[in-house]
Formats: sequence, C-alpha cells, structure tokens
Amino acid sequence: MKADLLIKNATQLLTVKSDKPKVKGEMEDLGIINDGAVAVRNNRIFRIDKKINIDAKKTIDASNRVVMPGFVDPHTHLVFSGSRENELKMKLKGKTYLEILESGGGIHFTVNKTRKADIKELVAIGLSRLDEMLLNGTTTVEAKSGYGLNPKDEIKCLKVINELNKRHIVDVVPTFLGAHAIPSEFKSNHDKYVDLIINDMLPKTGNLAEFCDVFCEKNVFTIEQARKILDEGKKFGLTPKMHADELYCTGGAELASETGCISADHLLRASDTGIKKMAKKGVVGVLLPGTSFTTMEKYADARKYINYGLPVALASDFNPNCWINNMGFITALACYNMRMTPAEAISASTINAAFAIGKEKEVGSLEPGKKADILILNVPNYESIPYRLGMGVVDTVIKKGKVVVEEGKLRK
Repeated sequence: MKADLLIKNATQLLTVKSDKPKVKGEMEDLGIINDGAVAVRNNRIFRIDKKINIDAKKTIDASNRVVMPGFVDPHTHLVFSGSRENELKMKLKGKTYLEILESGGGIHFTVNKTRKADIKELVAIGLSRLDEMLLNGTTTVEAKSGYGLNPKDEIKCLKVINELNKRHIVDVVPTFLGAHAIPSEFKSNHDKYVDLIINDMLPKTGNLAEFCDVFCEKNVFTIEQARKILDEGKKFGLTPKMHADELYCTGGAELASETGCISADHLLRASDTGIKKMAKKGVVGVLLPGTSFTTMEKYADARKYINYGLPVALASDFNPNCWINNMGFITALACYNMRMTPAEAISASTINAAFAIGKEKEVGSLEPGKKADILILNVPNYESIPYRLGMGVVDTVIKKGKVVVEEGKLRK
C-alpha cells in the first residue's frame, strides 16, 4: 500500500489526540512520539507510528524538527474593511474600549468601512489574510460576521466567509454575529435592533452560518437580549456561542452554560460560579490573550480556570483592534501572561480549539482518519514554539494532504 506523503524521523511528533476536550492535567499530554512518522493518503492521515516502512510518492525527512497538528483558530473577525491604527494613541492616553466605541471609533468605524465595500473587495482582502494565517501555521479558522449590523451587510459578510471557504485551502467556519454591537441608527432603542436581528437577519442565516454569537456586555447586549437571540438562532440550526464577561461580569458565563453554548469567549471577568457551571456542562472557554495584549487590559485567569476543570482553548481574535494572525505568538502570550505551560497552550490551540467549533472529528490532532493538516516546525522541541514567540518557526504546512507552505513560503 503506497502513501501519497510520508513524514519521517520527527524529533517530536505531537499527536495531541483526545476524544473529548482536554481538561486539567490532560492538557499536558501531547501524545508525543519520539522519532515519529505519519503517512497520508487521499488527503487524510492513515497511519502514525514510531517508524513507518512504506513507499510514498513524496517523503519528507523531519529530523531535528517538530511535527504537530495545524493550528485551529476558533475566534476571528476575519471579514472587514479598513484599519484602526489611529486608535493606538488613544489607548496610550488611557481611553478604554467602550470610550473609543462611544466616540464613534471602534466597531462603528469598521462597520462604516465594511458597509461600503462590495463582496469582491472583501473576498480579496480575506484571501490575503488567510494566506498570512496559513504561513503562520493556521489551517482551520472560525470567522464571524458582525461588521454589517444590518440585514443586507450581515448577509453580505456571511456570503464572503462562505466564498473564502470555497476558494482558499484553509477551512473557514462561518459564525453569525449580527449582535456584535448596537449600530448608531439604533443607539436609542436597543430592543428594536434585537427585533431586527430576530425577524430580518436570523431567518436568512441558516444555510450561511454554523453558529450564532452574541457580544453580551454592559451597554451592548443584556443577558436577556442575548438569551433571546441565542434561543432564536437554535430554531434556524445555529449552535450558540458567546462573547462573555470581557469588560464587566454580567453573568455571561452562567448564560453560556444555560443556553447550551459550544463555547464562551474572553471571560476576563467571569465569576467563579459561572466558570464552574461552564466546566460542569463542558462549555469550552476560549481565551484571547492577544486582545488583552493590544488593549493593554487584564488577562483571563487561565490557571484558575484550568484548575476548575474548564476545557480551555486559545484563539487570536484577529480583528481591527487586535491585528494578530499568528497562533504561535498567541501560545507565547498564553505562557508569559496567563501562566499556561507550553503543553497546555498547544493543546488549547489545537484539539481544544477544534472542540470549540465542533470540528474535533476532522482536525485538531494527528490521528488516522482525520484530515492531514500537519505542521513541520524548525524547532528541536515543542517548548520552543512559545519560547521563540511563534516567530519564524513554521517551515512546512500540509493542508488536506497537500504541501502548501514549504521553507516558510507559500506554494502557488
């Protein structure tokens, strides 16, 4: 039996396999095979072992290098037009996220830019961003709408996300986030905008999105409004997930456990009760240290959450306020600023991240039958990934069995 691709002699081959989200000490177990090999056929992994003696169309010698699953990024705002580098000086002067938002910056600025952009322009922008992510080792990306904030432009953004999934080798998983902010035209009547989401947006999203997300936060969407939107989304086949307890403790973590969310993200100010309820229900906590880094705010208490038994994942939160497209760098932030170990950070950015978007049967670990999404890294051991800040470590990326990055460069 001949393989399409054989990777052999990996100094460390990280399988990161698990049939459920890793919690507590399980996150330390990366399923390492020293001097390991992986064989690929028909775009999928069909064998993993210490030594594999098999003929292959292509063989890669991974001596002195680490082989691991492709990064899974379970929280991004990929589709938008424009940038907001002008806000950096506002942050440095002490302006908060909500203060910038209320002054017409933040999401509102990006919404105006994105509404003016057509599908063709947004697709071109998205393809370029996915190339950059792929170069950094990300092979699966969740992407949210949320910069349209009206029926026409929210659907436009979802169509862009679906087109990106068709046209790019990276798997792009669509999430509807019409409840990202209150648009300026509804500033005095939040409930009316909630009604617009429920009556005019959600009915059109069922075949364009897999998830429904809500930014549940003070002065944005209340617990009651978030519950209403998430429950309505279920009627259209959308699995709920949340932006929860980022800026204030509003009870978002508790709501995530009550509404059957697959994940709740941010969680900087979540209550102990809420985190424990999430852990009991198996809701994945997606932590976003890049956001804390770029907003210069506090970090989530990852150590406490892991000790509580919460399944923790990591994501980039790529958006105009957090222009980070490198999951390796995210693992570094998790280690240096949230006191996660390198092994925990890798588990959180692969298999647990896959569980956060319901793709654990396809990606997130190296196991027979899964997609052959594989990284070959120019490092001698996995601890070097966060140690080197995720910079310049990716040599080769295999996506669906195809070599798409070689010697750190995209293959066209």
